[in-house]
Amino acid sequence: MTLIAMLNIQSANSMGLRSLVALPINLHGYVVRFSYQHLTAGDRDNFIISTAYGLSNDQALLLGIPYQEKPNDGARFGDLSALYRHTVIQNDFFSGTSRLALLAGAIVPSDHDRDPAVQAGFVYTFFKDRYEVDIDVLYQTGIDNRLNSGRYDLSWQYRLSPSLYPDWGVESEIHAVTELNGRWQEGNEITHQVTIGLQLINPTWVIEGGFIKNLNNNNDSSFLLSARFHF
Repeated sequence: MTLIAMLNIQSANSMGLRSLVALPINLHGYVVRFSYQHLTAGDRDNFIISTAYGLSNDQALLLGIPYQEKPNDGARFGDLSALYRHTVIQNDFFSGTSRLALLAGAIVPSDHDRDPAVQAGFVYTFFKDRYEVDIDVLYQTGIDNRLNSGRYDLSWQYRLSPSLYPDWGVESEIHAVTELNGRWQEGNEITHQVTIGLQLINPTWVIEGGFIKNLNNNNDSSFLLSARFHF
């Protein structure tokens, strides 16, 4: 097990661009992520602060709160998302791993004008050599007047550099990321999106960014830039 962990350590900080739920967190480890998304339609800006904390090697607490700025509506905090993740299956092998985790939690409104929701889903990761695939699905059941909603993310990451790891030491990595994402709210059709981006991965920090395009509905586009720090 120790040898497997050493072989996988350099890709431990890799994950998809649009979701934090796939990132592995060890006992008492934590991650803080600051992300910024600019939507070209309506010139809207979203800021999201996310944290992940390792309750154990197979359990984690994930929190995220958005801050949104609109030209006409001003700025406001969004609703707090709280998720508990429990890894139920993990299979480590030479130069890779696969794992399945279940998700459960709640959406907590930041003011009295909105209602809460409960949420549940799963995330699956397969990593081997230079590529990783992450799949997550999350469904949110609204309480009182809150509408039901859901999302999915299918992310494929490929390590562009280095092509081979050095015999000793840890190098910075550059990953290409391609994703298919979906966002749905009750009463509307699901919006499918494609995301393309890059990640600069270091042992304790990651800089990443990408371009997001709606494939249906309004065909809007947006840009994403984020930085995360691993402790």
